[in-house]
Amino acid sequence: MKMTDPILLDFPDQFETERLLLRAMRPGDGAVINEAVVESLPELRRWMPWAYNGQTLDESEAYVRRSAADYIQRKQFPLAIFERETGRFVGGTGLHRIEWEVPAFEIGYWVRTSLQGRGYITEAVVRLTQVTFDLLDARRVCIHCDAANERSANVARRAGYEQEAHLRKDRRDVNDELCDTLIFAKVRPD
Repeated sequence: MKMTDPILLDFPDQFETERLLLRAMRPGDGAVINEAVVESLPELRRWMPWAYNGQTLDESEAYVRRSAADYIQRKQFPLAIFERETGRFVGGTGLHRIEWEVPAFEIGYWVRTSLQGRGYITEAVVRLTQVTFDLLDARRVCIHCDAANERSANVARRAGYEQEAHLRKDRRDVNDELCDTLIFAKVRPD
């Protein structure tokens, strides 16, 4: 089967849920993202290598602009999450580690500390999963997380993902310690 060049795929740059707007990052988003990262550094540092040293405002804006370019080029689909009612930045999600020949996608996510525990990330993951199967004809969507990150694993479970694997000592964490990874997946039935 010949695959369509991903650059030719029509994929909207925003999606809505009952409470959220998920959209491609745009130049100028660096300030709101940086504010949320700074607020959330103690939690993010444990799980996200990119947060270990913090981020300057310029680094956040550069990330946003690279993300926007990646979205257009279909290399990955980073999304900013906003509350629909207030416009407040909630966190990030997106499709990463794309294997177009399958097609398979990995969903990643994080939430700002002040908005944890409201179900926003589960809501975003459910919608992004649906869009990925419906619009990108995904055969497989997965979530990887540190086995010690119970909040992240619970998001995957609440979103209806099945745990496929527990990889033991398969990588190093931000402190250079060996750690385990959980893999959750949803697969389109044949």
